Amino acid sequence: MKKIVFFYAAAMLGLSIPTQAQNKLIVNADQGKTLISKHIYGHFSEHLGHCIYGGYWVGEGSSIPNTRGIRNDVVKALKDISIPNLRWPGGCFADEYHWQDGIGPRAQRPKMVNTHWGGVVEDNSFGTHEFLDLCEQLGCEPYICGNLGSGTVEEMSKWVEYITFDGESPMANLRKQNGREKPWKVKFWGVGNENWGCGGNMTADFYADQYRRYATYCRNYGDNRLVKIAGGPNADDYNWSETLMKNVGNQMQAMSLHYYAVTNWNKKGSATQFNEADYFTTMDKAIFMDELVTKHSTIMDKYDPRKRIALMPDEWGTWWDVEPGTNPGFLYQQNTMRDAILAAVTLNVFNAHADRVKMANIAQTVNVLQAVILTDNEKMLLTPTYWTFYLYKVHQDATLLPISFSCNKYELNGRSMDAVSVSASKDASGKIHITLVNIDPNKEQSIDAILRGFTGKSVSGKILTSANIADHNTFDKPNTVALKDFKGAKLSKDALTVQLPSKSVVLLEID
Repeated sequence: MKKIVFFYAAAMLGLSIPTQAQNKLIVNADQGKTLISKHIYGHFSEHLGHCIYGGYWVGEGSSIPNTRGIRNDVVKALKDISIPNLRWPGGCFADEYHWQDGIGPRAQRPKMVNTHWGGVVEDNSFGTHEFLDLCEQLGCEPYICGNLGSGTVEEMSKWVEYITFDGESPMANLRKQNGREKPWKVKFWGVGNENWGCGGNMTADFYADQYRRYATYCRNYGDNRLVKIAGGPNADDYNWSETLMKNVGNQMQAMSLHYYAVTNWNKKGSATQFNEADYFTTMDKAIFMDELVTKHSTIMDKYDPRKRIALMPDEWGTWWDVEPGTNPGFLYQQNTMRDAILAAVTLNVFNAHADRVKMANIAQTVNVLQAVILTDNEKMLLTPTYWTFYLYKVHQDATLLPISFSCNKYELNGRSMDAVSVSASKDASGKIHITLVNIDPNKEQSIDAILRGFTGKSVSGKILTSANIADHNTFDKPNTVALKDFKGAKLSKDALTVQLPSKSVVLLEID
């Protein structure tokens, strides 16, 4: 009662009123029901620039340590973030790729021109066998995107047979002739890519018809069961989603979504040279992913209330102007704390929608766009975005915990957004993990949290931050942005307080 009288009197006298902290978090630790699929933390590798050649593939004769031509350092780094799946061969490249050009003796494989990415010669030395070997080395599931744009139904059908059929057939015999006796297990199968654009410039109705035709001949052989993924919408093209759900919902297990946090496609801006207004706009674009997923999910709910069909944002991330002096068609860009924060915010969004979002793939893994790894001949570095994925691997196949959160605003030039992004999960051992992102590049945030239904014994943490939001790692200074122990959290039974530094990504583990 005294507090009410004080605030009323202060307001009447025009005095400034002390405000209470707005960062209030409730984690309902005993209410989780939805599993966060590990495949939300997937990656994407296209025949583009030095993603494949020089990124993964150096050939058996290279002085760079490799296993059957695949570089060991990249494999180890990706295994360290528990990569769950890898999408290949594109992207736009997928709908001009003819898989039979990439099998058999490498010296005899035909060369082609990569018309989408730099007009360079593609020698097809990295093909189906090499990609599936890479996935086996990584311990991840392959996600193959088939050619609907310029390929035939027969071609896609035979590719599925070549890879997955364990029996007597022309394609299975050809696989054996090329050195692989037993078939591979391949679950995720994309039926075309961006068919509204580089995959054929199709209308939604035309693609829906084509999808039904192609998907019919993508067979399940033996106990291999395909998750057939329809080429979904570009960003906020809700009509595309409506058309696919209405016309082919019973023939697909998933629908993709492509969205890049680009503010101006004609002038994307530098990856490393930007001001706070640029940063704010980029974060605003990142947060828009939540609206996209919500609205596409609402359309899907109309036709699929049981959520049988997954939404898969299999291309997402930042897209900046290429680094000076590099081939414009190779999409090579640096990676800063800004990118790491965007990745963390986006992954928190996907976690929150884990009932519908079952897979996602950041674009791209090595040397292209928002890469987690950069290479330069024998050199390799891990980008700030890599460390976000390292922190967030604890959410893979964990149970999403419902939260209630009210927070301060990050404000700039009359615009505002939530200053903090949060996600929480409980793993199989009963430990709780909370990922916190302070989007504000200037102010720290104090958070008061309650863990309902859970009494914790200890809390530990890791933090990713740096002195400047534009800080990044280089081959000369590869550890400018790196993980450190976080000591800013205090736990007392079910009460948690956190001092979250500006421009930071924090992981807390509570047991």
